Amino acid sequence: MQTLEEIETVIRENLAVMLYFSAPTCNVCKALKPKLVDAIESNFDQFEIVSIDVSATPEISSHYSVFAIPTVLIFLDGREFLRKSRHMSIAEVVESIRRPYEIMTS
Repeated sequence: MQTLEEIETVIRENLAVMLYFSAPTCNVCKALKPKLVDAIESNFDQFEIVSIDVSATPEISSHYSVFAIPTVLIFLDGREFLRKSRHMSIAEVVESIRRPYEIMTS
């Protein structure tokens, strides 16, 4: 389990970070996560992925204003770039990230 300070450090020290908010009781979260992680890892080689269990660390969820699961927050260069909750298209998430990520890493 991570602390808020550890997550903030990951965001600060990495070019691209995905925070994945879910809970063990969320079946959609369980189905979406491996597909989304695979899509991120196969398209972007410099991404850090952090999974956050909202039931174990509600203070982290509230810090990031996450009130629905699954929620994905994408940080590029330390700033929140993309926020998707509930029903999301993996292709849409990947395409939203592609251009700014390529600019940052070229």
